[in-house]
Amino acid sequence: MKTLITIIFLLSGALASPAQQLTQTVRGTITDKISEKPLAGATVYAEGNAVPAVADARGIFILRNIPAGRIKINISFAGYQPVSIPEVLVTTGKEVVLDISLEQNIASLNEVVLKAGKTKKGNVSNEYAGSSARSFNIEEITRYAGGRNDPSKLVSNFAGVISNNDSRNDIVVRGNSPAGVLWRIEGLPSPSPNHYATLGTSGGPISALNTNALKTSDFYTGAFPAEYGNATAAVFDINFRTGNAENHERTLQLNLFSGLEAMLEGPMGKKKNGASYLVGYRYSFVQIGQSLGLNVGTEAVPKYQDWVYNIQFGKSKSGKFSLFGMGGTSSIDFIGKDIDTTDFYSRKNEDAYSKTHLYLFGAKHTIDVGKKSYIRTVVSYSNTSNDFENYQYALPVPPYNNRWLVTDVEDKQNVLRFSTFINTKNSAKFSWRAGLTGENFGLKTTVKDREGKSEAEAFETLRNFDDNFMLWQYYGQFLYKPTDQFSITAGLHGMNFSFNSTNILEPRASVSHHLNSKNSLTLSYGLHGQLQPLPVYLYEKQNGNGIDKSNRYLDFSKAHHFVLGYENRFAANWRLKAEAYYQDLFSIPVEKTSSGFSMLNAGNDFTFPEKTGLVNNGTGSNKGVEITIEKFFSKGYYLLATGSIFNSKYKGSDGIKRNSTYNYGYAANILTGIERKTGRSKRNAFTFDLRMSTLGGRYATPVDLAASIAAGKEVLDETKYNAERLAGYFRLDTKFGFRMNSKKRKLSQTIYLDLQNITNRENIFLRRYNPVYGTTGNVNQIGFFPDILYRIQF
Repeated sequence: MKTLITIIFLLSGALASPAQQLTQTVRGTITDKISEKPLAGATVYAEGNAVPAVADARGIFILRNIPAGRIKINISFAGYQPVSIPEVLVTTGKEVVLDISLEQNIASLNEVVLKAGKTKKGNVSNEYAGSSARSFNIEEITRYAGGRNDPSKLVSNFAGVISNNDSRNDIVVRGNSPAGVLWRIEGLPSPSPNHYATLGTSGGPISALNTNALKTSDFYTGAFPAEYGNATAAVFDINFRTGNAENHERTLQLNLFSGLEAMLEGPMGKKKNGASYLVGYRYSFVQIGQSLGLNVGTEAVPKYQDWVYNIQFGKSKSGKFSLFGMGGTSSIDFIGKDIDTTDFYSRKNEDAYSKTHLYLFGAKHTIDVGKKSYIRTVVSYSNTSNDFENYQYALPVPPYNNRWLVTDVEDKQNVLRFSTFINTKNSAKFSWRAGLTGENFGLKTTVKDREGKSEAEAFETLRNFDDNFMLWQYYGQFLYKPTDQFSITAGLHGMNFSFNSTNILEPRASVSHHLNSKNSLTLSYGLHGQLQPLPVYLYEKQNGNGIDKSNRYLDFSKAHHFVLGYENRFAANWRLKAEAYYQDLFSIPVEKTSSGFSMLNAGNDFTFPEKTGLVNNGTGSNKGVEITIEKFFSKGYYLLATGSIFNSKYKGSDGIKRNSTYNYGYAANILTGIERKTGRSKRNAFTFDLRMSTLGGRYATPVDLAASIAAGKEVLDETKYNAERLAGYFRLDTKFGFRMNSKKRKLSQTIYLDLQNITNRENIFLRRYNPVYGTTGNVNQIGFFPDILYRIQF
């Protein structure tokens, strides 16, 4: 590791060009939030800097010679609500590029507002959003302790969001299954953007999203606007940032989880018309370490690499056009004789081989239609695969003399997606949007299994499908603001699934009222439907009447979302936010025969329950209260405290109300950090961050030990669904950082040491049957783990 860092330092010194002062340029664009038209003449100034900037005809502004450090940016324009952006980090190694949108005033369209601007921190970019919405940015992902450079780990600090498993990035939102989470990239639904992702899941062990390529993006936890469909729990609306359209820049980074990274960006062509490129590549650090002969702590070395690009072409009469994409490959081998028996993913009497890949390519086009409208069209193609083989040895082991294949999984999916919508701003009071999204799935999947059987016994086919099908989504929504204090959004979303000819119409509505300059109320409602995970539709089982494929006729799972929200910006750089919610879940797949099974408890692992003959007769409910107290970074420190108390219940086909697997009951997070300038010229900064997280114990179905021994594999006691509650969770993380701004070159360096679970607490995740020893035992979450991040930009 020391050798790698030394090489990076030498490269940075050789490639960077000289500069004279510890300053940097802050540039960006200013647009109308709804019409996305540029606001020529808007004024931008950085507090402490006497020279403001004025946006040109393209909405572009440039602030030069801004001192390195934290600054506050203020934006104002006649007839629009002023905005303030706190804690903008300026370094000598990279220019700051901001995309800023302003909301038009209703009461005084021609008045230049001189009052302090509303803090933009945390506000989503979607003008049709109501309750339960928040934005996040690159700097937040890397700032908080314990984040692992992963957007999913970041949002688990928000109220109502729980990281379900230290070994994966699945999230539980308001007691819902992780399977209810939707990922969107550049305006289109996307496959799970994770390494080692499997069919139908939303999470994975390691994120394939390069956080250095992300633009400020939105995250929704309930009552989503009408343009979002096929989700019942949460929505990630991810966008890639554009490269610097004025100057070439480079980023090199090393992180234990995301790997060794190189990123390049800069302008394209000589016209300086906004055309730019951004390309990035990452490679598994532990794989590099193993090749160098380092002890990486495990023989099962995760091997992965990923890439990302965003090519932005200059705006012309034919509109604005861009190309984007990301992809990654991953593999890991678990060799039984080399694996510790406590390893979550492997066993001493088994060898397992996993290989996955994700490729996503897309294009986006936006064109103005008159002065009030624009049309945006996005197309993408994705190719994903998952190949898994599991071999078993005869007990006892050692010796390892004879093995046979017990599980064989081959999943290959090609999806062509497109989306188009028209957005119109009729006036400052009224705007609307209507769109259509289509997804053409080409899926070839086979699963054969004989776990618990001998080498002489035949495989059982659990999944065998090779065909195409379509999911259509369509929506219309409007925003009406009769005054600056009151707004109404409403819309209708619909879906049609050609696989089994199921349909759904979903009304959505939200009302927002600003009581005064500091206090606001929101009330939101939405009906939300979601497809079942594809492995659930396609699971099949041989019975006395042939092959049961009845799961293929399942309907959407559905949920009514009700949210009441209150926000109080009670002091400068402070806010309090509280939300109460109720979710009525229905049309949930359960068994025909009387049992406590429900699909509401699935979705937090690589696979799904092996159940056939399911029907949409299950129900459930989630209700809770969430609170957030946040101090945006100012005066050298920040604070984020979130808490939620909730109750998640469900009913299977036996009609008995039970705790869901994700009914943790409560969750709380406290994150805080300080930043202190150091050195004679105060050009460097020391940072310290602290994160405390606690939540209640999860509910689990106990293992039937006698049945497991007889079957040679784990069998749960299905007469006691979720009858066992595991111990609660507590984790404390600390993070030490140092940021250096070169006094001789346009170069900056950042290093973090992230000490995760510093108390080494043994947090139980589940209890599992181990066939080697014929008994059950605890599987714990990750213990103490040190993570590092080193970044150099020039």
